[in-house]
Amino acid sequence: MEFRQLRCFIAVAETLHFGRAAQRLDMLPASLGRQIKLLEEGVGIRLLTRTTRHVALTEAGILLLQEARDLVSRLEVLETTLRGHKNQNEALLRVGAIDSAAAGLIPQFLPAFKARYPGISVQLIEQKTIRLLPKLLSGNLDIAFVRPPETSHRNLEFRLLFHETVVVACPEGHRHADLESVTVDQLADEPLIVPDRKSRPHSHDLSMLLFIEAGLTARVAQIAEEKQTIVNLVSKGIGIAIVPRWTSRLGVKGVRFIPLDMPDSKIQKKLALAACWVRDTRDPAREAFITTLQTELATIAATA
Repeated sequence: MEFRQLRCFIAVAETLHFGRAAQRLDMLPASLGRQIKLLEEGVGIRLLTRTTRHVALTEAGILLLQEARDLVSRLEVLETTLRGHKNQNEALLRVGAIDSAAAGLIPQFLPAFKARYPGISVQLIEQKTIRLLPKLLSGNLDIAFVRPPETSHRNLEFRLLFHETVVVACPEGHRHADLESVTVDQLADEPLIVPDRKSRPHSHDLSMLLFIEAGLTARVAQIAEEKQTIVNLVSKGIGIAIVPRWTSRLGVKGVRFIPLDMPDSKIQKKLALAACWVRDTRDPAREAFITTLQTELATIAATA
């Protein structure tokens, strides 16, 4: 006598219909019938009388139904209790992150989080904003660090963390390589490496709008998708690139990162970084993660 067999028997006994019982259990009627047959063979007595039009309980079936309900109920409670105990001690937090957060934000506070909450495992999924938001809505992520979209989804809550600092990546030996800072005007006519707008609209627009704001036309020499690729192209002399400061941690040889002087520009807000989760949901592991982040945020923002 198995747990699954008892559940199948209860469904048939309560509906007196194999089709409806199978639908309730999300299984095929033939599979359901096989489970009932195995149960009857196991106890050695017929529990149901059935024809093509009628299903009824035998006396033994009536006796088993009451006991089976009690037994299955107790097993389900025990199963739920054990699952909750496991979750309490082995919680998993699924965190989505764009490259800026995965490389520049999370590593700075994750050690503190692990020290405070050793029972929570963190699974990190690195993708672009346009792919992370659907994963949040479908329940495949618990929290994500993204570029906030221009139009927010009504089911998602965004918490702005900070705006990233912009620098110019240029090859060693470039005429600007030894400067303490540069302006956009000084970058006029420089070959520019920019991200693909379809996959990275914020970073792409930042580069293009900085030139438009200065009354210049960006001279795009190459389009690439990943920051690592862009910085490697810079090292080979293909052009310069306007990138978040965290890319300097990639450790690519032959590249200098120069601060970009843009004191009055509002365009830098294109590189906002926000935490995002499904609105009106409660998750203790996620809340612990956010609380730890908030304690470290001032220090992190200063280097972003």
